[in-house]
Amino acid sequence: MRDNFDIVIFGGDGDLALRKLLPALYRCEREGQLSAEGRIFLTTQQQTASKEALPTLLAKVESYLDPAELEAGHWQAFTARINLSPLDLSVFDERWKAFSAQLNQQPNFPRMFYMAIPPSLYGRACEYLNSAQLITPASRVILEKPIGYDVLSAREINSQVAQYFAEENIYRIDHYLGKETVQNLLALRFTNVLFEHLWDNKAIDNVQITLSETVGLESRAAFYDRAGALRDMVQNHLLQLLSFIAMDPPNEMTADNIRNEKLKVMQALRPITDADVEKCVVRGQYHSGEMAGNVVPGYLDELGNNQSHTETYVAIRAHIDNWRWAGVPFYLRTGKRMQERFAEIVIEFKPVSHRAYPKTAGDLAPNRLIIRLQPEESIELTLMTKVLHNNKFELKPVSLNLDYSQGYEDFIPDAYKRLLMDVSDGNSSLFAHRDEVEQAWTWLDPIMQSWAASEQPPEPYAAGSWGPESADQLLAKNDHRWFL
Repeated sequence: MRDNFDIVIFGGDGDLALRKLLPALYRCEREGQLSAEGRIFLTTQQQTASKEALPTLLAKVESYLDPAELEAGHWQAFTARINLSPLDLSVFDERWKAFSAQLNQQPNFPRMFYMAIPPSLYGRACEYLNSAQLITPASRVILEKPIGYDVLSAREINSQVAQYFAEENIYRIDHYLGKETVQNLLALRFTNVLFEHLWDNKAIDNVQITLSETVGLESRAAFYDRAGALRDMVQNHLLQLLSFIAMDPPNEMTADNIRNEKLKVMQALRPITDADVEKCVVRGQYHSGEMAGNVVPGYLDELGNNQSHTETYVAIRAHIDNWRWAGVPFYLRTGKRMQERFAEIVIEFKPVSHRAYPKTAGDLAPNRLIIRLQPEESIELTLMTKVLHNNKFELKPVSLNLDYSQGYEDFIPDAYKRLLMDVSDGNSSLFAHRDEVEQAWTWLDPIMQSWAASEQPPEPYAAGSWGPESADQLLAKNDHRWFL
């Protein structure tokens, strides 16, 4: 059982809170990870909020949980923690004073403030928390991505929050980093001599990171059309995963050391400027197509705006200019309305230096380390072996698998659960430092500026496909192809 702490979720009646945060906190309740007297406050912009409104919200939370997870005793204990608080982020009024009195009933509890609201409101929320005298030395603030829309806006938001919270108390969350397979990637790299000597340009041919979605706009049309795939997915998820793959081993696995090594990777990314954007970056936008036997509308149809050049797909060929990765292309890819939903990292190794077996034995597939993040979490290593029960000598690739769903019977993957408990423990290893966020924007800004200056629309691709044809050509130039 942890020491007592309170959690305040701004935007507590929003989709993120109901779909992800509250289910994660309920799982913490089931596992005995919440403190005995800790409370959960859900702020809402509604003028009134009371216990009468809570059942409707909790019914939505239940719909996002597996029925097998719902246990009456745990659910009752969990719901008893929850308080609804009406707060207006446009004005500091009497409701803030009422909220302050409620929270200060336990003045010595550390506080976690989760900003499940637009980043443009982070600074004001912190200002009002300070005005209400609710920020204590032990308080921590959790910021959702994307922080800003470019490097200048990111710096402004970070500076606003930094007026009220020290950097060590600011947790910039990326839920992909809370997945067990991402954490196990570091364990594989830094505790196994097998990989220690193979993790560089002498052995690795290329790296592919894919975050593929089958959904379209859903309820995010207004936000997404302002952001696009580059801001929404590449700036945080993809670049954070890249930095974990490419970072040098720290001398000790502490939060500061890990984040320093990740920052070095970001700083070593080769700039992609005007002359290189067309060669190294592909942007696409889906049109209507067939998915699961149904015709789905295109992006412009969903948006109701025929003039939008917002990208729903991005593929990038990136290079890290340091001794470890010189010459190794990193292929980043993300898209909506793709053929399949998955998140995957593929480390493809170089071919053997000499082929001893004749070509009649079959083609030699490269060894690959495949790290699957969703929908299931697993790690797979492909190796070449002889086909069994065959008098004719033939070779084929086989896989060694670590499947979390099979290896751990009670394993329910929940990245938010892990990350929320890390915040309560003061462990920032899996959270981005301010410098990382701003360096990522610095690398991406020239790409966005090049697109803004161009009148060329994104390349169309059919919903239910694997994206624009140019994305395949991006790899073909180096005799590579996407693994899926």
